[in-house]
Amino acid sequence: MVDVKVLHSGAIATKRVDEATFGTKVLGRTLKDAIVMYEANARQGTVQARTRAMVRGPNKKLWPQKHTGRARMGTPKSPLWRGGGRIHPPEPRDHGYAMPKQARRVALRNALFTKFRDSEVAIADGWPVGKPNTKSAVGVLAQLGMGGSATVVTVDVDRNLCLSLRNVPLVDVCTVADLNTRQVLLRRYLVLTPAAFASLEQRFAKKES
Repeated sequence: MVDVKVLHSGAIATKRVDEATFGTKVLGRTLKDAIVMYEANARQGTVQARTRAMVRGPNKKLWPQKHTGRARMGTPKSPLWRGGGRIHPPEPRDHGYAMPKQARRVALRNALFTKFRDSEVAIADGWPVGKPNTKSAVGVLAQLGMGGSATVVTVDVDRNLCLSLRNVPLVDVCTVADLNTRQVLLRRYLVLTPAAFASLEQRFAKKES
């Protein structure tokens, strides 16, 4: 069991949470594989360089093939010349791939376990309602001592909260459905709304072998 900070009605308390709901040990290889996958999927893959066929220039042979005392040479678009095309250049491609769904689930569950084990999770309410309020939202994180680097997790998309924290450095807002291993480990702290915590507990209540 671990103690988790709970911010309710402006007062901080603690709550005992069974971290075994999310795992019993750190699965380093699984976490690493999941993060590499999410990072690869985030790559644009738009890098490109020109081949000799794409380079603009004359196709005229620079000098005769023989009897000049120089090496034979074709056009200035040759890769051997400055400004010429490249040999086997990088081309636009999709770097994305997918891990098995069960492996992604295990990785997310284990990432949550590491956060609970290291006491880097908090449950908080009192977020801005009615209209965005950055000062109020930052105040909640400051009261928890987690304002430096945090991911705030909600059940549904909270437009007011997203607008309140969108310009705060190193603070992200996402829903339970969009939460993944990379996002959990990207920031130091994980701040959950009460509904988000209940949703995650219910989601991982069944012990996985």
